[in-house]
Order: sequence, then C-alpha cells, then structure tokens
Amino acid sequence: MVRTWVIFVILTVAAWGLYGVLLHKGQTAMKDDTVDDEKDAAPRRYKAFLFVGIAYLLVAVIGSAVMLSSTGAEWTFTGNGVKWSFLAGVVGAIGAFGVLLAFGAKGKPAVVMSIVFAGAPIVNAVVATLSHPPEGGWSAVRWQFVLGILLAATGGCLVMYFRPES
Repeated sequence: MVRTWVIFVILTVAAWGLYGVLLHKGQTAMKDDTVDDEKDAAPRRYKAFLFVGIAYLLVAVIGSAVMLSSTGAEWTFTGNGVKWSFLAGVVGAIGAFGVLLAFGAKGKPAVVMSIVFAGAPIVNAVVATLSHPPEGGWSAVRWQFVLGILLAATGGCLVMYFRPES
C-alpha cells in the first residue's frame, strides 16, 4: 500500500521537475518593446519572475488561508515560526530568481535544473545533518548516506559535462 506522503512527494517531484522548463518558456515568451530583446533579455526574466510571485500569492497565501479556515485553525503565529517560515520563503524566492539568472546567462533548462536538483539535496543533507546530528555525530552516519551525496554530486557533474548541445 502506498503511503500518503509518497503521493505528495511524487506530486512535488512532478511540479518541481516541470518548474524550470515552464519558467524558461515563460521568460522567452515575454516581450518588451522598450528594449532590444536580443541585446537585453533581462526585462523578460523579471516579468516572468513577477508572475511566479503572483502564482505564489494565489497558491501559497490564498490557498493556505482557505486551508486554515476550513480546518478551524487559530490565526495565531509564533515569532520563531514566522521568522523561519519567512526565511524559507525568501530563500525559495532567491533560488527561483537564481534559476532565471542562470537561464539569462545562457544556461539551458535541462542542465540548470539537473544541477539544481542534484545540488540541492546535497546542501539539504549536509545542513540537516549538521542541524540535527545523529547520536554519535558524523561518525554515526552510514556510508550509504555519504555515497548518496557523492552520487548526487557525480550526477550533477556528468549532466554539466555531457550536456546536450543545442
């Protein structure tokens, strides 16, 4: 029997897997008659990012408000919860902006997103392990965990080195 959390993970993988391709299509489809798109495509990236923000507003802010209301949750928030959650949102937005800047620097979606999704788990694994160390510290970390990190790094390097030429 499939656990519910696995379904949500698959949903996230599918959504984030499509994210880079759709974002690239969005920025390339934006037009700005005030600048020469061939010389400066930055306005197109910023316009695309604006709509990423609007989508976050609709899905994250309004969606969360509806879910909180429908579950009868109290509308009280802790300072630490607000601080860490807001920081998570800022870091997520910076990451999305970094993806757009990478596209603007001639990065291709297949390569950019592959490196992002190979590198992000490495950062997550190291920071999470440092933040919540296992009993016994790093010496208690199994070799398979370290191998997974090395394989993710290797995969990112292979994607970059053997990227398809357009």
